[in-house]
Amino acid sequence: MQPPQDEIVIRDNPDAQRFEAQLGEHLAKAEYRRSPGVITFSHTEVPAELQGHGVANKLIQAALDQSRAEGLAVIPLCPFVAAFIRRHPAYRDLVPERYQRLVS
Repeated sequence: MQPPQDEIVIRDNPDAQRFEAQLGEHLAKAEYRRSPGVITFSHTEVPAELQGHGVANKLIQAALDQSRAEGLAVIPLCPFVAAFIRRHPAYRDLVPERYQRLVS
């Protein structure tokens, strides 16, 4: 299945503590915990039907863009989020100095 990228709906679901990318019946998610001024990403999960089509990248980009807009520091404990930031160094400034090793 090739998901049409313009049909992906991404939203923050603070009650569930995750960003969600909805495509039809499939839901990809990036789980987080918030504390004052900080968002810690712990896990990203994409259903098999959506893997390999850039859904996770779009989900994490939206999550990081919203984190930046809210002035939040990002702690990328999730390996996928850390790898995304390594591949997109424009987001490295969101990561506090003491966590930079995760994105180096």
